[in-house]
Amino acid sequence: MRLFTLLFLLISFKSYSQCKTYVRSANGQVINCIDKNDLKQGKWVVRKEGLRGEPGYEEEGIYIDGKKEGIWRLYTQMGDLFAVERYRWGNKDGLNQYFDIAGLIREESWKAVNPANPYDTVDVYDPINPNKVIMKVVKIEGTSVKHGKWKYYESNTGRIVKSESWFLDKIEDPNAFANLSAQATSDTATKKPVAKVKPKEVAEFEKKLGKKGKKVIDGKTGF
Repeated sequence: MRLFTLLFLLISFKSYSQCKTYVRSANGQVINCIDKNDLKQGKWVVRKEGLRGEPGYEEEGIYIDGKKEGIWRLYTQMGDLFAVERYRWGNKDGLNQYFDIAGLIREESWKAVNPANPYDTVDVYDPINPNKVIMKVVKIEGTSVKHGKWKYYESNTGRIVKSESWFLDKIEDPNAFANLSAQATSDTATKKPVAKVKPKEVAEFEKKLGKKGKKVIDGKTGF
């Protein structure tokens, strides 16, 4: 028991000995640590006051070297969860969800950009053949870009009322492939057959025979 207590004290001491400033939560946990390099580290709970008619809120999550990382949860002043956001390199990344009192109202999909390396390898669908995927290296502008499905819900029923598809901050036409397919079908249906033109020599030879379609002896034998 004494060994466990000693280990706990050593871990606790290490967690805040690296902090220039910190706060202790109601349960004694070290939060809101600012290290000796003035960077935010570890668990943070931040209260945002209302401004210009916008309600205040409280958010909690993890900082690594001054940047938000992983899951952050946002609560109203009444303590109700209204957002779950995900971060990487301090930027929004992956699925982000937003709620009202009745339930889920919106899902956003983001792709964080690594500030040290803004290039990424992405799957690009062939515009002619949607079943073909090409790997392409692209430079991504910005810190976070819309990438993936965005869905809007009727919170009290869970019914999807709107859906968008984004690719590196550009909205995709959901009917793009269907339009291409329809156009291809239309082109095939309206395409006129190409008339076959006989060589001049053949036409003159048939004319000499006197009747078109008369069997011509070509020297071949058959049984």
